[in-house]
Formats: sequence, structure tokens, C-alpha cells
Amino acid sequence: MRDVIVVGGGCYGSFYAAQLARAKARGKARFRRVVVVDREPECRARRELGDASDRTFVVRDWRAYFHEFLGAAAPARSAEPQDYIVPSPLMPHLMFEWVLERARERWPGRPVDVAPVPDTLGTPYDRTAPAPDHTRYVSFADWICPTHCIEPAICPAIGGTRTWEMSDAVRALADRLRAAGQPVHGPALFVCRHHVFGVGTFAVDVVLAGDEIVRAAGEAGAEAAVLVGTISSCHGAVNLLTIGAVADGRGP
Repeated sequence: MRDVIVVGGGCYGSFYAAQLARAKARGKARFRRVVVVDREPECRARRELGDASDRTFVVRDWRAYFHEFLGAAAPARSAEPQDYIVPSPLMPHLMFEWVLERARERWPGRPVDVAPVPDTLGTPYDRTAPAPDHTRYVSFADWICPTHCIEPAICPAIGGTRTWEMSDAVRALADRLRAAGQPVHGPALFVCRHHVFGVGTFAVDVVLAGDEIVRAAGEAGAEAAVLVGTISSCHGAVNLLTIGAVADGRGP
């Protein structure tokens, strides 16, 4: 890894930053630095861990930070280390908010909005946030999961084989919507996987690739939608980004 961005400096972020430091000290992880992003100058992670040569703290709102950081990011070159993001279970759907903002900047003359995610993903937990962003929170767990579970092949909550995979469920939903005649592209999926010592990550390159899916969906000028999800094997936040057609028909 190159830089590792930890979302939040509270209880989760403190744990993740500490685990990354332990992994590096034991030769299990290599990175340039860990960047902890929190609005509080003296967040818990800073109080407990402090600054270090390979750890820094950014005092910013998460949305503002990612607007700047991802907006300036470029895909890593072949064989170069990538930047990674460590999400928090309690964060809003930040990656979707970023690609939505990018789409609105890209097409200022077209309606770019959020629609409720239709149909079902077949998960026992399925709730849509009572907010304008219509984020749909889904989970295959109808039990309380162990803290910092790494989602192994044998589920520790049920003591049996994990037979589900959220990415399959979201892709199947996109296929069904297309089969029903809806202009749905993607899905653009930011999949958090266990990386090291209980820390889950996804690469910044994956987020940039999701933005490219949105760009490709809208560049023809026709009405389009993109299914976007930040997920793990068991849980996820899913949104539907909609792009209106070009009014004068002269292109995107």
C-alpha cells in the first residue's frame, strides 16, 4: 500500500490505525503513511496514538476531504503501490456522494439525482434511509455480528459456511433491472475486504473506476442510471444514481 486513509478517528478509526501500526511493525503490511480524517482536532485516535512519522491526522469534514482528495487522484501506474480507504461502519455513503457530486459537475445542464433502489436484494435486513439520498442498507445477517468480523468462509455467528456474497446480490439486481427494460449501468461496487489484522479496505483506484462507469453511462446523452454500492461480503449501502437525457440532443 501507499497511503491508507482511515475514515474517522473515533472507536473504529482508533482500532484500525492501531492495527495497521502493529501489522507494519510485524512485517505484515507496508505503507507510506496512515491518514486519519476526523472533524475533531483531538479525536480519540489522536489522543491515544499520537502523530508519528508514518501517521498523520487531517481535521476536515469527510465529504470535503474526499472532494479534494479523490478529485485530484489518478489511477496508480502498473506495479506501483495503491492508496486505500478504510471505511467506518457508521459513515454515510461517502463514495456514492462523491460520484454523485462528480456527475453533477460533469453535466451541469442535465438532471442528476438519486432514486430509490427498486426490487429486492434478497437479504433479511433491508432498510431505506428516511432521507433524500434514499440509501438502502442491506445485510445478510439477521443476528448481531461479532465486532470487527473479517467475514471468513465459516461465519462465526452461525458456525457454518457463509453461502452468500453481497456483490453477487447487487449484480443480480442490476441484471434484473436491465432485463425489465430499465437503463441501469454498473454496478459500480466499492468492495471492502479484510486486508490485514482485522482492517478492511478498498482501493482508491476502485472508486475512480466507479466514477468512470458513471461517466460512460451518461456520455451518450440518453437517460441512464447507475447502481452504486459500498459493500462487504455480508453488508452494504446501495444507491441508484440517475442521469437525465440531454434536452437538445446535441450530446452529453
